[in-house]
Amino acid sequence: MSSGVPPVVALQSVTRSFEQGGIRIDVLRGVDLAVMPGEIVALLGPSGSGKSTMLQAVGLLEGGFGGEIAIAGTRADRSDSSARTTLRRDHLGFVYQFHHLLPDFNARENVVLPQLVAGKPRAEAEARAEELLTALGLAGRMTHRPSQLSGGEQQRVAVARALANRPKLVLADEPTGNLDEHTADKVLEQFLQLVRGQGSAALIATHNERLAARLDRVVRLHDGVLEEGGQR
Repeated sequence: MSSGVPPVVALQSVTRSFEQGGIRIDVLRGVDLAVMPGEIVALLGPSGSGKSTMLQAVGLLEGGFGGEIAIAGTRADRSDSSARTTLRRDHLGFVYQFHHLLPDFNARENVVLPQLVAGKPRAEAEARAEELLTALGLAGRMTHRPSQLSGGEQQRVAVARALANRPKLVLADEPTGNLDEHTADKVLEQFLQLVRGQGSAALIATHNERLAARLDRVVRLHDGVLEEGGQR
């Protein structure tokens, strides 16, 4: 990695606490993490360990976090709501365990819409959507609505949507956790090929050791503290 290139995301001493029944629960306790351009990192930990909370911090999806969060060299924790929205739009893509596709729009339209929001011309957005969906094996399913697609197909559309604007960083929260093992392996392989092919970085939260072993680096969240978990 050439010197002087900032991390795609850098967390320093990030904390997050909740009050529950008058008791303070520390979910993140001084988390430090840097993900470099093109790096694909597994965020490993059991259910309830705080992985989703950490992805919310990186994704700038809610407030209440302490510490420093920088996206592509810009301090998000010092930015106002409008600036954080711009950082999300310009630099981040999201894949969830449940696809969260818009039910009234077909597969192509679900991938086109975030590009239109980012200001791309419709023709360019449609071409990009068709390119991604074809690469994901959905060339014949572009005009189908989510209810007409299988679970694996819906998740492939969600992957295409996340990559549509060529984000610097893709955040994935248990992206194959709702699929059977065979379908999960296929979707993951296609996802990794596309992410690596366009030079994006990714942070993938999972409790699946087998999935984590296929990525570039593993970090483990344990009792609110992040620990290096070994190289691929």
